[in-house]
Amino acid sequence: MRVLVVEDERNLADAIARGLRKRGMAVDVAYDGDSGHEMAFVTRYDVVVLDRDLPGVHGDQICAELAASGTLTRVLMLTASGTVADRVEGLQLGADDYLPKPFAFDELVARVQALGRRATPAAPPVLELADLVLDPARRVATRSGQPVDLTNKEFGVLCELLKARGAVVSSEELLERVWDANTDPFTTIVRVTVMTLRKKLGDPPLIETVVGAGYRTAEAVAL
Repeated sequence: MRVLVVEDERNLADAIARGLRKRGMAVDVAYDGDSGHEMAFVTRYDVVVLDRDLPGVHGDQICAELAASGTLTRVLMLTASGTVADRVEGLQLGADDYLPKPFAFDELVARVQALGRRATPAAPPVLELADLVLDPARRVATRSGQPVDLTNKEFGVLCELLKARGAVVSSEELLERVWDANTDPFTTIVRVTVMTLRKKLGDPPLIETVVGAGYRTAEAVAL
């Protein structure tokens, strides 16, 4: 899941980002409305965690423009004011959810995960291919009933490939969906991650390389 955190309180923004990354999400951070506005419309995020009172472009404007754009990106608005009137106003602007400060981090994570499920075309809660079972909510992978120990990035790549249901997913798409904006676009990290993922999954192979195009799951070929 790709998340953008737009929050001018740097310590809070960094703490949110660290916590979400530990949950396996790819997270970018903007510390003001200007950079947050630009990033939100350059990259397709699943969820934007958006502080309402931002310097530069106001959070209300970013929220309203995202809603008007028709994007699948979901907005979780944060604010220091938790009155009913403020919550109603934020939702009327187009926010998908609203969380007053201070908040419990576990609640923020749960809300981000719930919004992320709404940001992409519906997928089964548990993804399966042959004898491979992937449970994104519990972050558990098994093959032939045996657990497969995956890193966050390996898990993310496998999840994207399974959700594509045999369609080819390019390295660029995987880089955008699983890694954050600080990753070198010319890196070989996707190829290396797929290579180690294949080794961990074992035989028969479940991931195929489509030369010059990307990768797909073996449901597109004979198992």
